[in-house]
Amino acid sequence: MGLMAPTENDDAEAFASYQSAFSEEPGYLNFASYGPPSSNVRDRVAHLLETAGNGEVGGMDHLHGEDLRARSAFSRLTGFPLDQVGLTASTSLGLFQVAFGLAGGTVLVSAGEFPANTYPWLRTSGAGRARVELIGVPGTHVTPDVVARGLTDDTVAVSVSAVDFRTGYRADLAGIREVIGPDRLLVVDGVQGFGVVDNEWTLADVLVAGAQKWVRGSWGVAAIAVSPQGVERIEPLLTGWTGVTDSKRYDGDEHPPLPGAERFSISNLSPYATGAFAEALELIESVGVPAIEGIIATHAQALVDRLDDAGVPVLSPRDRGERAGIVAVGLSGRAAEAQLALAGAGISTTQHGEDRIRLSVHATTRSEVFQEAARVLSAFA
Repeated sequence: MGLMAPTENDDAEAFASYQSAFSEEPGYLNFASYGPPSSNVRDRVAHLLETAGNGEVGGMDHLHGEDLRARSAFSRLTGFPLDQVGLTASTSLGLFQVAFGLAGGTVLVSAGEFPANTYPWLRTSGAGRARVELIGVPGTHVTPDVVARGLTDDTVAVSVSAVDFRTGYRADLAGIREVIGPDRLLVVDGVQGFGVVDNEWTLADVLVAGAQKWVRGSWGVAAIAVSPQGVERIEPLLTGWTGVTDSKRYDGDEHPPLPGAERFSISNLSPYATGAFAEALELIESVGVPAIEGIIATHAQALVDRLDDAGVPVLSPRDRGERAGIVAVGLSGRAAEAQLALAGAGISTTQHGEDRIRLSVHATTRSEVFQEAARVLSAFA
């Protein structure tokens, strides 16, 4: 007998189980900075710590088996084959490895990118390898047209965030892929969207996404997925002993890099970090990214509506299809005061300079907080 298709009741039960795994405070609107992990993640880390503390025979193999769990779940969620998925310590480190792996040519990067996607390219440019060309200004949406205007014959890659950290703008990866063509590399910083945005991630030649934000897997690990073209053209310049063949043969010789994305490994990662990542990814799989994305879109729209009603200027895109879970508001010169008032009301957000507050919602956010956030912010608008 074949398997029965999931029913609406099954979906509702899965989401109820997902939601019950989280316990952040009702006023938490700061997922773009850090996503509080689930009880599943905390329990897994506790189990792994106990295993390490017991010093059992075979314990080390068990602990480092978490790497494969994390890579496998990331592979399933992105569509990249397992051999094209590796792990590194953070989004920033993964981008540094990619940047220093390009020996020449020009890489287009938005002048308004989060610094994690700027400094790797500035540093590799300063080292005489690939040169960086900053396009636009802070606040410019990296649209296919903006990218097309920056392209030259010397452009070898474009590096872009899947979701803009300032406004929540969702980059049109398909459009950017089309304008740059098949021969240039598309490097995607996925940390502000992976796990909550249902993108066609395999459009990228490189996808790097850390665990600590929307995935809710805490700090210390990121996944890096690399297409065959990316593996061929990005030198494993910053590869360590765990990224080479026969890594446990300590013969003093330099070993060749591994054939796939695992070549970007530098050293063993913390099994507590990789175990947390794996657990968080599998929890996302239990309900599916489209379901999470849909609830976040509804929450973000409800927050925008409350802010509009209160007369608070919204700086994020109005089109739901162009916006992820970030809603930014403008508060000319009064952001610091507003941030203090929000904290006093038990609401966690991020202040950007003196003119902007960033709020970010997840599928587990309680919608009751939106009215209170709008009320507090209306006094400073």
